[in-house]
Amino acid sequence: MVTNNFIAYSIKILGETAWDILFFPFWWYSYGLVERAKSIIAFLDHRQKSLALLVWIKNIHKPMYGQEDWRGRVISFLMRLTQVIIRSIMMLFWVIVGITLFFIWLVLPLFVVFQIFVIQFDIISLFSKYFQGT
Repeated sequence: MVTNNFIAYSIKILGETAWDILFFPFWWYSYGLVERAKSIIAFLDHRQKSLALLVWIKNIHKPMYGQEDWRGRVISFLMRLTQVIIRSIMMLFWVIVGITLFFIWLVLPLFVVFQIFVIQFDIISLFSKYFQGT
């Protein structure tokens, strides 16, 4: 025998599931998008700190190892310039990764809907058969 609790909880679970499915696109492109952007910015900030790019740029004109003569200054400048260039290329790579992940976040639901409706239900061949007969 089915109890009233079973029916009440089943209706509540189905209602919440339907609400979650209907609310999902709004969450994905509002709160989820903002949170994803924050996490990518934090990721890029962490990458910048691990590369210490700003420290290398800030100290580019200071001589290394206290070498105050002109040769020490030239060698220090060239070494730090090389480090800044290499670290900037590495940081550019991480920025490209972050931007790519952000755009994947934007396009992923549209891609899933495309896969479900066009590929799974073979809508393109249905339309081609319909328009081929006219």
